[in-house]
Amino acid sequence: MSTKIKIINDPVYGFINMPQATNYRIVEHPWFQRLRQIRQLGLAFLVYPGATHTRFQHVLGANHLTNLAINVIRSKGFFINEDEANAVCAAILLHDIGHGPFSHALENVLIENIKHETISEIFIERINKEFDGELSLAIEIFKNQYKKNFLHQLISSQLDMDRLDYLKRDSFFTGVSEGVIGSDRIINMLNVIDDKLVVEEKGIYSIEKFLIARRLMYWQVYLHKTVLAAEQMLIHIIKRAKELINNNYSLQMPPALFNFFKNKYSENDFRNEPEVLKQFAKLDDNDLLSYIKLWADCNDEVLSQLCSRFVNRQLLKIEMQNSKFDENKIEKYLNNASKKLNISKDDAKYFVFTDFATNNAYNATDDHINILFKSGEIKDITDASDMLNLQTLSKNVVKYFFCYPEECRV
Repeated sequence: MSTKIKIINDPVYGFINMPQATNYRIVEHPWFQRLRQIRQLGLAFLVYPGATHTRFQHVLGANHLTNLAINVIRSKGFFINEDEANAVCAAILLHDIGHGPFSHALENVLIENIKHETISEIFIERINKEFDGELSLAIEIFKNQYKKNFLHQLISSQLDMDRLDYLKRDSFFTGVSEGVIGSDRIINMLNVIDDKLVVEEKGIYSIEKFLIARRLMYWQVYLHKTVLAAEQMLIHIIKRAKELINNNYSLQMPPALFNFFKNKYSENDFRNEPEVLKQFAKLDDNDLLSYIKLWADCNDEVLSQLCSRFVNRQLLKIEMQNSKFDENKIEKYLNNASKKLNISKDDAKYFVFTDFATNNAYNATDDHINILFKSGEIKDITDASDMLNLQTLSKNVVKYFFCYPEECRV
């Protein structure tokens, strides 16, 4: 097996290395290559034209940052052997492999009640069998079952390499400068105390900016109201297509997609029936986009209208507010949509609906971002910072939205 260093030209970091032979084999695996066809930001490209970057690019970037973090931690006297370094990098490479088409937009819609993290774990275990157990340590770290807890924190925590990469990368490709963070500064300030990652006092301002950037990126990009409208349209397209399929309506689609529309697979199905995982691995963004174009001409009026509007970016209008929308208003819009679109009131619910979005930039009850002071004292960032709004960032923010066709406005 070749151990030659592979060099990748990344638009965010420049030339980055991938020296581990096993990890390069992971990248070459067909299931991993599928991530090239899954957009990192789902439908955000309908608002930010540059946001077409993929999960593939993201995990390579997260792997690069993980390598940097390992070197920093080693330089501060903490022993990380080569097997551990390779394993944590393998785990970060594979942490998103369980994402389905359009990532978070269709989580719990295409496949119900199974998180992408669970599917990622199943993928890793299956690849581990192919690799004759080479990923066993990576699985322990991924599942937080390894003795060195801080290695898992590099993969999954409130200051993991996943978040550091996606904020910087998403900011780069959307052009939203508010998301720019000092990832190099943060990584160089990392340390380990009592088997937990901490950030040295000199990095406190970079952490403050990281948390504020995360909040701004959520409401300006990830939960942008037009992105939400597009995602909701996609969700309703999938729901309508599923309804038609389960009523024996003939709808053109590939076998893999049909299987997930027709059947409700459980976590046990994914774990115990190899064919289910193989079929899932055949799905990506392109499948849905191609068939949504076809469905725009189908005989079902509801699906046809939803798909046609989606393809032509004639998105539903969306209103957002801090409280629930008035039921009488919703009722009026439903009745109007039923008349204007010449469909039943039940079918109008595919076009007129309300829901909510929620976010908090920092969860103070979850694993903490701890600041290490020169005195040796350790404080949570919300206690260590003198910025009053960091306390606000830890609060859960809920915003309600209401979608409807423009021509059905009352």
